[in-house]
Amino acid sequence: MSDDGFKNYVTPHGLHLLQREHDELWFTERPKVVEVVSWAAGNGDRSENGDYLYGKKRLREIDRRIRFLRKRLESAVVVDPARQAGLERVYFGATVLYANGRGEEISVTLVGEDEADMAEGKISWRSPVARALMKAEEGGRVKVLSPAGSDVLEVIEISYLMKTP
Repeated sequence: MSDDGFKNYVTPHGLHLLQREHDELWFTERPKVVEVVSWAAGNGDRSENGDYLYGKKRLREIDRRIRFLRKRLESAVVVDPARQAGLERVYFGATVLYANGRGEEISVTLVGEDEADMAEGKISWRSPVARALMKAEEGGRVKVLSPAGSDVLEVIEISYLMKTP
């Protein structure tokens, strides 16, 4: 479980992205910054040493992000959309084509919080739209309440083929 009491569901691709970011920071970025900080520390007065001060600040940022990523990786519950049961309903990992109240057709994929990206049509399974769509069937209508107001969504198509970039 994550810190807020919800399970940290993630797709296999999402887990890969978290691991890749962690490894990039831990094995590449952090050693470079440590090297710069060590070099800058050897240049005397640290109070006015921009390289040292910026390097220490950047190192804290990297370490904070690494701690966050490790927590997310440790709490990850991997759900493979291709292996979901009940493919006639919307569950985690589903790609859903729906029509909103204005007749616009929108396609979204329900993914983990860490992999949500509206530009790619990936929404968190905890978002208002995803929660409204959960367990809906093709042809079904659901009401969604969001900060923008309420809307009725009609589910047009459900699929479970994850697109991986």
